[in-house]
Parts: sequence; structure tokens; C-alpha cells
Amino acid sequence: MDTARLLPLVVAVPLLGAAVLVATGRRLPRLVSDIVGCAFAAATAALALLVLFRAGHPGPGTYPVEWVGGWRRVGIVLVGDPLGAGLAALVSLLVVTVLVYSWRYFEEPPRRHTGSFPALILVFQAGMCGFALTGDLFNAFVFFELMGVVAYALTGFRVEEPKPLQGALAFGVVNSLGGYATLLGITLLYARTGELGFAQIGRRLDADGPDGLVLAAFVLVTTGLLVKAAAVPFHFWLPDAHAVAPTPVCMLLSGVMVELGVYGVARVYWTVFSGPGGLSHPDVTRALLVLGVLTTLLGAAMCWRQRHLKRLLAFSTVAHTGLFLIGVAVLTPEGISGTALYVLGHAGVKAALFACVGVLLDRYATVDEHELFARARELPEVGVLFAVGGLALSGLPPFASGLGKAAAEEAAGHTAGWLPALYVLVSAVTGGAVLRAGLRIFAGVGRRPGKEEGGPETTGEEEPETGGRLGRIPVPLLAVPAALLAASLALGVIPAVASAVGRAGALFTDTGGYRRTVLDGHAAAAPAHLPPHWQLTGILLGLLSAALAIALATLAVRRPVHTGAAALFAPVRRLQSGHIGDYVAWLVAGAALLTVLTVPGIR
Repeated sequence: MDTARLLPLVVAVPLLGAAVLVATGRRLPRLVSDIVGCAFAAATAALALLVLFRAGHPGPGTYPVEWVGGWRRVGIVLVGDPLGAGLAALVSLLVVTVLVYSWRYFEEPPRRHTGSFPALILVFQAGMCGFALTGDLFNAFVFFELMGVVAYALTGFRVEEPKPLQGALAFGVVNSLGGYATLLGITLLYARTGELGFAQIGRRLDADGPDGLVLAAFVLVTTGLLVKAAAVPFHFWLPDAHAVAPTPVCMLLSGVMVELGVYGVARVYWTVFSGPGGLSHPDVTRALLVLGVLTTLLGAAMCWRQRHLKRLLAFSTVAHTGLFLIGVAVLTPEGISGTALYVLGHAGVKAALFACVGVLLDRYATVDEHELFARARELPEVGVLFAVGGLALSGLPPFASGLGKAAAEEAAGHTAGWLPALYVLVSAVTGGAVLRAGLRIFAGVGRRPGKEEGGPETTGEEEPETGGRLGRIPVPLLAVPAALLAASLALGVIPAVASAVGRAGALFTDTGGYRRTVLDGHAAAAPAHLPPHWQLTGILLGLLSAALAIALATLAVRRPVHTGAAALFAPVRRLQSGHIGDYVAWLVAGAALLTVLTVPGIR
């Protein structure tokens, strides 16, 4: 079977599954509805994996391209290059685990919700897979908005409560404005080139040469993608959404959706703006590097200051988004492949950590680190998983997150020698924050925290998301995070994975090869590449960041937090005001900053 013919099915199958659940969900038993949702998600994952495994056959530089409906150049084009296909497979596999986790998580949902949650998840899967595979800028916007609309609905899934509605509203408004910015940028590019495909736009721009309109289009399109990626200063919606969204939704938001924004930035630049008619490499490197450093530093600082576990993990995602942006900013195949492997490992680790937090929330009706002090000693299995997740988050070898971090920081070190130190610092702080919470909650280590110890105010008791407090922990709620962490470990030690990711990064950055494959049907010559691999320096830096994470966590639980530190972070914390108007103002400021950073000649 022609692999290209499978590409539309990767998007169509989950949409079909959602339609079936919407049509029959209220009349089906809960178990049957869950099985149907998992079956469609698993079928999509199998299709995406088949596309991924068959990409490159019969030759190492080939990958499938499908013009839906047979309308070349004017139709919808889907491209199964290894990186895009791999991302679609990652999305689909994570969706399967989330649906399995949700089987026993929402024990007894309201009757009107029967089938609606898996249906929404399947539509979310279709949007994310379509975004990863599309070769058309306007269709990327359509899938982008489909993701946003469904994520908005999932964030406010518990519509009968005010907090989810407020978080969903902030999510919806900020992401919609980002979408409008992207659409305006697409309009400028279409007015300039008369094209909407990535490859077509890139060729036309190279023929005409760069100017202010091209710069404006780049800024507008990239702004929308950076909003989805939750990069500073577009990030404010993310912690608010994570604090109120159901835990399975958080697993997808932090595990893959945010990373799709980073992928979009890289995809748009390399296919549209990287040629002589676009923006120069130094200007784009400067812009993404500055935003990446700001994002990772602020995310790590705010992560350390959190007591609310969902916000802690959300700010950890912000911090790692900054590291991903730095890896993309290097603008080399090694930077792309290292970051891709980092994303692959991070997705499993972050989803596993959220799964553990979900167990705590539905067992004790709170996710406040201080209120949970020593209460979870009765859950040693969850504690072990939480600790392993914290170590993996810090970059401990041989997890895939550790190998990806090592490869990305090595590539970044060729751009600026101090960047590897930043990777180590941020990984240590975010991993240390998770380990600190784990020591207090699962082991009761150190002194009981008091109200004077800084951090946000107590979260108080929250409603369990299962509809009732958990007694015995269901098997899926333990099996899913264990499987995710085991997968991240396996991906870090299987050489074939690193080799495939290295090849994917090389093909991704081969702009000419992408255009020839999509437009001319010519196989791109397989470019030379160096796959991510363990080196002594990377291993030592990974061990260093893990050791620093353990040291920071140990010091934090044994010594009180000084009020001076809380006062130092107070102005930064006040920026997370919860007011939508403030977030919109920061979005405008971020677009202005991006413009200044990308204007040629401005240093």
C-alpha cells in the first residue's frame, strides 16, 4: 500500500471516532464508550507509526507526500517527513495513554458527559496530528485553531464550577488572539506570493527578495505559534489553564500541545523564511535565543516558588519550552534533532508526573505541597514514580530526556559557550522542585512547612476530579505513569531511536530537499548527519544536573525559606494576575519585542 495514502487517515480516523461517540455516546454504557475511544486512538497511532516506519523507503531521502483529492499545488497537502510523522505518532500514543488513564479516573461522570470526553480528546488528536503533518500554512492555521477550540472546551470541562470557566476563558482569549495574529501574517504572505503552501511560499519569496512585509509576516505568524508554545511573555495562560483543567487534559497540554508551538516555529522558518527571500540566520537566532533564555529563566524561577503542584509542573513546562526554543535557535540539524529527542523524552516524563498529581488530588482533595506534608506515606508506589519523574526531568542519564538535553546543550554550546550551563541550571531547578515536593509529600522529610515559608497562598480543599475521593488506587492510574517513564528510559538507550531522530533532524533542515520532494516529486538526497549519542561530557553534565536537583531539594526541605526571597519574587508573581487584559497587553508587548529582535542590523 502506498504510504502517502495513509496520511489523510491519520487525521480522518480520530474525527470519525469522535463522530461515532457523539452520535452514540449517551446511549452506550460507559465502558463501551471508553473502549470505542481507545480503539480509534490506537488505530490512529498504528497508522502514524506505519507512516513513520515506512518513511525513507525505498530510499533514505524519501518520505510520503499526499495531495488530498489529487489537486496538486492547489489542494490540501500532507507531508510525512520523519519529524512530522514522529510527532504525530507521539501525539497519538500519548492520547491512547490518556484515554486509558481516564477509564478509572472519571469513575462516574454525569450522564451528559458520557462519551463527550473521549470524543473531545479524539478531535484534539486529529487537530494535533494534522498540524504536525500539514504542508500548507493556511491548513496549519485551521488545525491550530481546532486544537485551541477543543483545548478550551477540555480546560473548562467541569463547566458547573467557576474556576475552570475562568481558566478556560483566559486560555481561549489569549490563544484566539494568537490565532488572529497568525491569520493576519498568512494574509500578508498570500498577498505577496499568491501561495499558501510552505514550499510554494518559500520559493516565491526567494525569487522576490526580503522586505518589511516579509518581516511583518514572520513576526505575526511566529507570535501566534509562540502563544501556543507558552513562551515568555506569551505564557500567562498556561499556569492558569493547568491549575483548573482535568489532570488527563494537563497530560496532553504539557506533554505535546505546547511542544507543537515550538515545532511550528521551526517548521515555518525552515520551509518558508530560511532562504534568501526570508530572514537571515543571525537575526532569527538572536530573536529565538533571547526569548528562549527569558522563558527558561522565568519558568524555572516561578516553578521553584510554587506550592500548587499543577502550577509547579506548568511552570516547569514553560522553563523547558525555553530550552526547546534555544535548541531551535541554533538553526543546525544537531540542534533540531537534539531538541526533538528532548521533546520525546519530556512528553512521557511530564505526562507521568501529572498522572501522579492526579492521584494525589483525588485521594486528598488538594494539590498543595504544604497541606500534603507526609500525608501520602501510604502511597509508596506513587512516591517512587514521582521521584523517578523528577530525576528524569533533571536530565538524569540514560532517560531520553537526558540524552536529548545532552545533545541540545552540546549544539547550543557551539553558538554560546555559556548555554550548556543554563541547561544544567534550569534542569536542576525544575527537577529539584519536583523532588522537593516528593520528599515532603511522600516521605515527610524535614520540618513541616509553615505559612511564613513563602510561595502562593494555600489552595485550600479542591473537589476531586473523579467525583469522589479515591480509596484503593485503580491499576490504570499507576500503570500509565509507570509505562510512560519506562518508555522514556527505553528511548534513551535504544541506538536506533537516536539514529532515526538524527536523520529526521537533517531532513527537516534541508529546505531545498523539502521543496523538491513536495513540489517536484523528487527524492531529497539524504543529508549527512550526526545522530544524538551519549558522550562523556553529556553524561557528566546530566549527572551534575541530577545531583544539583537532589541537593536543592534536600536543602529546601531542611531549611526555612527566607522572607527576603519571597519578596524578591513578589513582583514577578504579581505579573501572573489572572486578568485577561494584562495577558493581552503582554501579548502585544511580546510581538513588539519579537519585531525589534528580528529587524536586521539591530543588536
